[in-house]
Amino acid sequence: MRLDELPQSDRIEDRRGGLSGPAARRGGLGIGAIIVLGLIGWALGIDPRVLIGGAEMMSRGGQTQQQTDTDSTRPAGAPSDQTGKFVSSVLGSTEVVWTDVFAQAGKAYKPPTVVMFSGATRSGCGSAQSAMGPFYCPIDQKVYLDTSFFQDLERRFQACDAGSKSCQFSQAYVIAHEIGHHVQNQLGLLPKVQEAQRGMDKVDANSLQVRVELQADCLAGVWANHAQEKWQFIEPGDVESALQTASAIGDDRLQRRSQGYVVPDAFTHGSSAQRTRWFMTGLKSGTVKSCDTFRTQEL
Repeated sequence: MRLDELPQSDRIEDRRGGLSGPAARRGGLGIGAIIVLGLIGWALGIDPRVLIGGAEMMSRGGQTQQQTDTDSTRPAGAPSDQTGKFVSSVLGSTEVVWTDVFAQAGKAYKPPTVVMFSGATRSGCGSAQSAMGPFYCPIDQKVYLDTSFFQDLERRFQACDAGSKSCQFSQAYVIAHEIGHHVQNQLGLLPKVQEAQRGMDKVDANSLQVRVELQADCLAGVWANHAQEKWQFIEPGDVESALQTASAIGDDRLQRRSQGYVVPDAFTHGSSAQRTRWFMTGLKSGTVKSCDTFRTQEL
């Protein structure tokens, strides 16, 4: 993946080195508590981030508000380190691509902010923990990214060939997927889905969530299509690496890794085959119209 011609974005809040390491653990939640709260949220149909955030507020007391204020007032700007420049370049390219795509449809695109953090930080959706992986918060319209997740892709999930340059495109795919959720929010899709899920049982709500996530995969492909046309940034092996990543973080693969068996009704992001298929759909077509995962019978 070539970065030299990609535009950089300054819509980044660099909170790395903030609430992390011992400071994040002292008075906070351990990974065991996070997992338990996640299971409770799954059973009750409550966003686990809400439960985790509430529990951390109780455990930290006044320290939480102080940290929240500190985090939210940090100035935005493109970081100068290698990882920061990479994230800035990917984000900058999504801003150009989606501004153009929205303009062609007569709409205005308002870019999100990416929050880079280490260990833990606060978000508009509650606590952001590295164990949660990257996510988009529609409340504050920010993407939260602990860049240690990039190492997890290589080592823990074996989602790309460790140390290879093509791993960068896998990382870019992950960022573009989260930006895809922002695109969904800008189009008014996320509020409609969240409203519909309130009246559903857990199985149906999960099924609808899968369609949301697969559409974000497809929108990541749309970004790659337009970015390639504009900057010719994709190199040999990049697309294969992204497909390897999409497959590695499919629900079926993750469930087999964690519990040894697959429960399709508990899928929230889609199977490996579905994730790779929808990313390629967007990459080949380059159109938002091709990403309508809500009307198709065949995911």
